Amino acid sequence: MIKEIKYGTTNTYLIKGSNGTILFDTGWAGTLAAFCHAMGDAGEKVQDIKYIMISHYHPDHMGIAQEIADMGPVICVADIQKDFIHSSDRILARDKRFEFTPIRDEGVRFFTLEESRVFLKELGIDGCVYHTPGHSDDSISIMLDSGELFVGDLNPLYELELHRGSAIEKTWNMLLSMQPRKVFYGHAPAADLKVNPLGRFLGRSAPDDIYALVKKIIKYVNKGVPKDEIALKTGADPVFVEDVTRMYVTHPGVSVQGILDRIEIKGK
Repeated sequence: MIKEIKYGTTNTYLIKGSNGTILFDTGWAGTLAAFCHAMGDAGEKVQDIKYIMISHYHPDHMGIAQEIADMGPVICVADIQKDFIHSSDRILARDKRFEFTPIRDEGVRFFTLEESRVFLKELGIDGCVYHTPGHSDDSISIMLDSGELFVGDLNPLYELELHRGSAIEKTWNMLLSMQPRKVFYGHAPAADLKVNPLGRFLGRSAPDDIYALVKKIIKYVNKGVPKDEIALKTGADPVFVEDVTRMYVTHPGVSVQGILDRIEIKGK
């Protein structure tokens, strides 16, 4: 069972096995209260999480990892991530708006990628952990045998044309060879690859927060940000960004719903 815990700008997921649960990624430092509240809203308990796994050690993915670990779960780190655990500590410590608790190495459980299947099997989860560089050198992804793929901040498939010949393309080619069914991103809506291979935001298949996305695109349009940069900043499909921009510019005063209605008509 997979459940998204929505409480901040980073998508975090509970991956539940028959013998325990993994929390995949956390949010910024200062978001512990919001995380606990979101867990309660989802009918989940922090104490029921056995392991915390971080896709990569950037501030928005590991900011409250140790605070959650202090409540019972164990932080698990892949061998290729060992030298990166504290790479964001200085950044987080500089921000005086909140207290940051660095990860305590003595409480960490390390595992090798080669033994990741056995490691996940402890929790009754069938799958493997893979090194997936491209966004960062310490990035890992979890691929479940049932087809669910968790990639953290690996650039979404709809951006792949922008990264031909790069480590991002090489990583995606490796992952796609395993025929994932659904991709769970760190900052974009999950994409069902059997229905919508590029995970695009089109028509009524758009996510619940489509209104917020359109408003964000409009804000960047008003600032004169180029469409390709807007796509990168928002995680939206470049085709969708182009459509929103065109509808907004050519229909002065049009509402968000009006933009979405026109895009849907265009797609018919």
